[in-house]
Amino acid sequence: MARQISDLKLGILGGGQLGRMLIQEAINYNLTTLVLDPDTEAPCKNIANKFECGSITDYDTVYNFGKKADIITIEIEKVNIEALEQLEKEGKLVFPQPRVIRLIQDKGIQKQFFKENDIPTAPFQLVHGKEDILNSTISFPYILKQRKDGYDGKGVMRINGITDIDKAFEAPSLIEELIDFEKEIAVIVARNPNGDMRTFPMVEMEFNTEANLVEFLISPSTYPENIQQKAEKTAIQIATALNITGILAVEMFITRNGDILVNELAPRPHNSGHQTIEGNYVSQFDQHLRAIFNLPLGDTRTLANSVMVNLLGEKGHDGVAKYAGLEKVMSVDGVYIHLYGKKYTKPFRKMGHVTIVDQNREKAIEKARFVQDALKVIS
Repeated sequence: MARQISDLKLGILGGGQLGRMLIQEAINYNLTTLVLDPDTEAPCKNIANKFECGSITDYDTVYNFGKKADIITIEIEKVNIEALEQLEKEGKLVFPQPRVIRLIQDKGIQKQFFKENDIPTAPFQLVHGKEDILNSTISFPYILKQRKDGYDGKGVMRINGITDIDKAFEAPSLIEELIDFEKEIAVIVARNPNGDMRTFPMVEMEFNTEANLVEFLISPSTYPENIQQKAEKTAIQIATALNITGILAVEMFITRNGDILVNELAPRPHNSGHQTIEGNYVSQFDQHLRAIFNLPLGDTRTLANSVMVNLLGEKGHDGVAKYAGLEKVMSVDGVYIHLYGKKYTKPFRKMGHVTIVDQNREKAIEKARFVQDALKVIS
């Protein structure tokens, strides 16, 4: 690229916490950032060079916004693809590419992509409504997922038996065999237009079963080297098949017999990489910028053991956010606080995260458990 990175304008569709952390990294490169988000009080509002309030799913709004940027990226998949395709036709650089976003927007197409590319995943069946579900060949219990618009546990339900079908989604969905897994893991891979690729070391995740989203993440994994290599190779295989530019988060299951099955993809910085800000030589946000600007990819090795705890709004609290226990956890060595600039809390809303870094893995986990107990987002 003839022009320097600091001469370019980066357009970000979505102004949430992922965009905010991307901008915090972009500032180090003197990048000009433009953000489009429908929320007048989005987390990116006060740190973007230019913040525009508008729909990221409306063709004209996205198209006109994209015209002002040199490179366009996303922090959420639910965006207007047609506008991005048109911008790409007109010579704008859109990363990840619109065709990749289109594939990942639809969990059904994503699953078929896995099947076509010999990527191991749980057996599945596409369904269009309750009648299809009744005729499913997959036995109870199973997982029902809406093909579009599901995120952070929304659009996912467990169907235990025939009586649960009454509350099933009346929308295009997929049924997935329930996997008896030992651990949920993730690998983030970055790829630039030259085809250079780097993976971050595999991480282990614990989910909040009520909210169905990541609550606790440990890096690096202590699984045997062969399992970690298999997970990293799978992430590289997917990034290569997609021919993606940018960051790709690959969420996977390790089954009881040591097999790896791919669950879902996210073509952007992801919750499973937040700990890289303090825990690795390069963060996922820096790596995403390096990838989309076709710069050398950074060193993904870990600096220490790191544990990431999501700060979720407490149940029964709805209103202006207060952070009870903040000083208490800040008195612990190796604790790094990241608040997302959201004024209002509600149950299970992602309000921030805390990364705990320690050379001793058990101590890092112990400190993280303390943070989980001591720091609460209330109203």
